[in-house]
Amino acid sequence: MAEEILEDREKQLLEALSLGENGAMGQDYTAYAGKKMADGVNKASRDDIINALKTVSDPEIMINIWDMGLIYRIEQKDDGDVDIDMTVTAPTCPVAGILPQQAADAVAGLDGVGVVCVKVVWEPAWSFENMSDEAKAMIELF
Repeated sequence: MAEEILEDREKQLLEALSLGENGAMGQDYTAYAGKKMADGVNKASRDDIINALKTVSDPEIMINIWDMGLIYRIEQKDDGDVDIDMTVTAPTCPVAGILPQQAADAVAGLDGVGVVCVKVVWEPAWSFENMSDEAKAMIELF
């Protein structure tokens, strides 16, 4: 059952990554994880959220999604819910189907975080300039 849900979510993302008739990116895709935070729990810090995102890496190049510059926005709400906008390097990226859910799961695993919503966005398009200096240095090693 869980495997079927995962396959369905990946199919939805791959459809969102496909180009539409006019050459524009397809539909929106959002990955969810976590549950409502209990009252009285202290919210996780922004640094904790960023560090959680740094645990998610592109397995082909082993650079995390934060240093790759794939995370465009993090909004932490008063109730502990977290909204994240992220992109992927290219619509044909072989791991694009798993990275948004891995990001949502990583942040949802923190104490002080409620429901995590990771939305894949297409604007602005990702470029090498988005990468941290450390990530650029790692790419040069390849």
